[in-house]
Amino acid sequence: MARHPDEDDAFVFDLADDEGGVDAPPDPPDTDGDGAPDEAGSTASMPPASGGSVGGRRTLVGAAVLAIALGTGLVVDSVGDAARIERIRGMSGGVVDVSSPLDEVWAWAGEVGPREAFLAGDGHLVAALGDVLAFESDGELVALRAATGEEAWTVPLGEDPDCGPTGYRGWSEIATTVLVCLQGAGAGREVLTVGPDGEASVPRAFDARDVRRYGYPRPGPEGTVLRAKRIGPESAVDLGSAECPDMGECSGTVEAGRDLLLRAENAVSGEERWRATVPFRAMAAEGCKAGPRMPWDRSNDIVRAGERLDTEAFGARIEGGLVDVWGCGIRAGVTPDGAVLDGVPGSGWVVSLDTGGYAAQAGAEVFDGAMRSALFSPDGGVVSEVSGYLDRPETTDEPYAATLLAIDRSGPYLRSYEADGTQRWGVAVEVGWPMFIAQVDGTVVTTTWTGGIRGLDLATGDGRWAWDPEGLYDWSYDNTYVTQAFTDGQSLLLLLRSGSGGSGLVSLDVASGEVVWDGTASGVLTPWVDTMLLVAVDGNLLEVTRFGVRRLG
Repeated sequence: MARHPDEDDAFVFDLADDEGGVDAPPDPPDTDGDGAPDEAGSTASMPPASGGSVGGRRTLVGAAVLAIALGTGLVVDSVGDAARIERIRGMSGGVVDVSSPLDEVWAWAGEVGPREAFLAGDGHLVAALGDVLAFESDGELVALRAATGEEAWTVPLGEDPDCGPTGYRGWSEIATTVLVCLQGAGAGREVLTVGPDGEASVPRAFDARDVRRYGYPRPGPEGTVLRAKRIGPESAVDLGSAECPDMGECSGTVEAGRDLLLRAENAVSGEERWRATVPFRAMAAEGCKAGPRMPWDRSNDIVRAGERLDTEAFGARIEGGLVDVWGCGIRAGVTPDGAVLDGVPGSGWVVSLDTGGYAAQAGAEVFDGAMRSALFSPDGGVVSEVSGYLDRPETTDEPYAATLLAIDRSGPYLRSYEADGTQRWGVAVEVGWPMFIAQVDGTVVTTTWTGGIRGLDLATGDGRWAWDPEGLYDWSYDNTYVTQAFTDGQSLLLLLRSGSGGSGLVSLDVASGEVVWDGTASGVLTPWVDTMLLVAVDGNLLEVTRFGVRRLG
């Protein structure tokens, strides 16, 4: 595909239908009587200069092949390729072209994300709203047009802003349809919403009584404000045999504690949308240990000092499609409609799946050491329980992947399931913890922390190819591993890290596993391993650091 970075406007063209369109051209004249046109030919034997229906197909207007320019700055040569790119722009980790080496297209310098989140280890939090990347920056909410880097809009924020849902790619999803921003201190706290066009709602002041009744407010999904607090008598707490000494490891189990109440209200009107109760479940003392983390109310980066038990603290990862809450006795997901995903207890993560549903990874202690996951439908209903930990790919070229992969270390095994939990296949894998990084064009791609990358047949699990980064020139790949993956539907772009602190990009052909290009020595990436991530926004690949954003293309 040809690159034209300066041509960001789409061409408008007409298509002629078989019905009512331009008639097909007549057969060229046969003056020799042999059934073939004369060698000299005539203008009658040339393709029509206007659009026509030839051979029962729709044709583009124009005598020559018409190139189609897309808003990503790419020009493609066919309607089919244009359709593929439009599909990729809406996919998780979709980048319209990773088939050739990347370079900087534009750069924006400035603070990215709230300082307190970065210092708490949550990275530089960003959000993708349609074709813009939005984030807090020096007292403002800033949105950059992903294709061009221009500031699409800015919204000034008040004191102590808290905007969301935002995420840190690789840890949480960043796509959302609207941002909710809290601002102001104490009794002056208020909330407003900002849409993809930058239009902000009129700020609404909070009722201080609601904080006492329902808990501290946080930005929620789908234009809501979330509140959360522990409920029930303090006498309900039963430490059982749990101990967390100032020195040494925690032991025992906290047998009982207080439930967690979640309440969602319309950010603009304040009207309650739903409320849900996450029940307390007995938890190993290690899960109730106080320590550094960002609590729900953001009042202090340290919940408690020392290695002691804290049965009241809780936090959450709030995404556009999932609220994942944790704390002592609490480990559950809640859908944007308030359904509690709590079918399997334990201390594992809750994740949203590309099938449109969810998976709760149960703690191994729940099933006598076995690894299990609960599979939920999009509305939060329990579908089934499966062996292994269900994982979601970093990138896929399908909106709802037809398969789910579960990793089971007891073999180790890799198992594939249908969306209803029916097992499709299971294969033994190499020693290590395989990770599901991509599903592209009928190929499942996995990797391990030791660097091995494998391509498997989506339908059968049979091996298609294997690739190992060892031996790539001009870069040290000791303990190489994949941290992120992106696709254009044909090639797979991998962000590689090494134990020595190096980073680089490699593109593989999805069908064969062969290297399409190696950018590990190009120096295109900002060399700050701990503060750099890549995100795909509307088909564009953006590099985000604490101090700026760049588009690579």
